[in-house]
Amino acid sequence: MLIKTLVENTSTDEDLGCEHGLSLYIETNNHKILFDTGASDLILENARKMQVDLSKVDLVVISHGHCDHGGGLRAFMSVNSKAKIYLNSKAFGDYYSNRLNGEKKYIGIDKTLLPNDRFILVDGQTEIDDELELFSNVKGNKLKPSGNQDLFMKVDSLLVLDDFAHEQNLIIKENGNTVLVAGCAHNGIVNILEHVHLNKNRQPSYVIGGFHLYNRSAGRYENPSVIADIGTCLLSTGAMFYTCHCTGIKAYERLKSIMTDKIEYLSTGSQLIV
Repeated sequence: MLIKTLVENTSTDEDLGCEHGLSLYIETNNHKILFDTGASDLILENARKMQVDLSKVDLVVISHGHCDHGGGLRAFMSVNSKAKIYLNSKAFGDYYSNRLNGEKKYIGIDKTLLPNDRFILVDGQTEIDDELELFSNVKGNKLKPSGNQDLFMKVDSLLVLDDFAHEQNLIIKENGNTVLVAGCAHNGIVNILEHVHLNKNRQPSYVIGGFHLYNRSAGRYENPSVIADIGTCLLSTGAMFYTCHCTGIKAYERLKSIMTDKIEYLSTGSQLIV
């Protein structure tokens, strides 16, 4: 399995742009997958420079309804006319984030993309085929990101705390490995892993994605002791972790001090074979 990081907050190469967002290109035995699309049309330029032909992508997964993960959808669809796009049924809700000046800014996905027969709206557990599976409805409150307190959804005319029912995760099964791909793990990476273990009776071999340990709205990191507790939990699974995006560099460094060779960081331009 080949994984290329098309968009992330940082870059390994000054010729590749970066932004607050995430997009991963994943080649499996049977699919060419795009997991999230970043925040803008940057995905097109970076894909070209990284020799990824987006027109050949056959399946897209959008992890949740925030624009830093689905903001490049329109750009992607302008160069790809065939790929089915899997979103949670609540992905096009009204989502907002606090800003340092007190403003609540809209951060949802562009609703003018609707309706579109390429969109497949799903809930709960969805088996796409023998290789791919999506799941949402993660329960549990163990070590959930405190940064969620600055993220909201509109219910009727009121803004309430986001419950992240619109967040979904991808499982890829290939060559005896189970790979878990998460966008931001707003439901808590520990809870997501426990959900996988409960439903599959095994831990993933690899885990890839952001863990939301940096609160961009408030400009601060998760408490170091909480990061340490998360690192201990992740280490106990025996999986190999590749993190990025909303984890934040300082939080990654804290995790690295605990997990040593069991965690690495993915930047724009990173290429990974698992």
